[in-house]
Amino acid sequence: MRIDIISVQPDLLKSPFEHSIMKRAQERNLLEVVVHNLKDFGLGKNRQVDDYQYGGGAGMVMMIEPIESCINALKAERTYDEIIYVTPDGKRYDQGDANKLSLKGNLMILCGHYKGIDERIREQFITMEISVGDFVLSGGELAAAIIVDSIGRLLPGVLNDETSALFDSFQDNLLAPPVYTRPSDYKGWTVPEILLSGNLALIDQWRYDKSIERTKARRPDLLDDDLQ
Repeated sequence: MRIDIISVQPDLLKSPFEHSIMKRAQERNLLEVVVHNLKDFGLGKNRQVDDYQYGGGAGMVMMIEPIESCINALKAERTYDEIIYVTPDGKRYDQGDANKLSLKGNLMILCGHYKGIDERIREQFITMEISVGDFVLSGGELAAAIIVDSIGRLLPGVLNDETSALFDSFQDNLLAPPVYTRPSDYKGWTVPEILLSGNLALIDQWRYDKSIERTKARRPDLLDDDLQ
């Protein structure tokens, strides 16, 4: 999979992809992440990428020309399954979206900045709009990093234990059950006996029951009516 990210602050995206699982995914040639500086397509000697908004008001707007030039340059090299814009008014991103996007081949992510992008870009080029939550960030870079991380870890061969992702929170609309590790007794705080039993069937049932219990308590909105 290849993911191209367009940003006016590309340095913000260096660290998230140079460590841990995302680094391993790229070293194994399972994921390619390329960050493009929109200012390379900026106008004039100052590489301008933003301007005042029509109608007045505070804040600058990312201009249509540099964004179109960058998108078209990338599209000339490959076909994209989705061109994603990260924005507070997009669809709330969830695990189902991550699962679907992990099956794609090429993705492009446009990071907003300032007061956003010229609306005509959204109308003409964007195929998917994503919000990572009901709050506002200084730019879309951190949101883009979240999206790439959530997708990349699902690619076959990225995680050392490929079944691990199947039991993450939000898979099957359930929160993950409690987890424990050694020692089994620490200051009198003990691990549930069922997890020490070696009976895998009972352990699986315990984990499922705990997932439902935790989801009911913390995120009942995720449950189907028959599980509430």
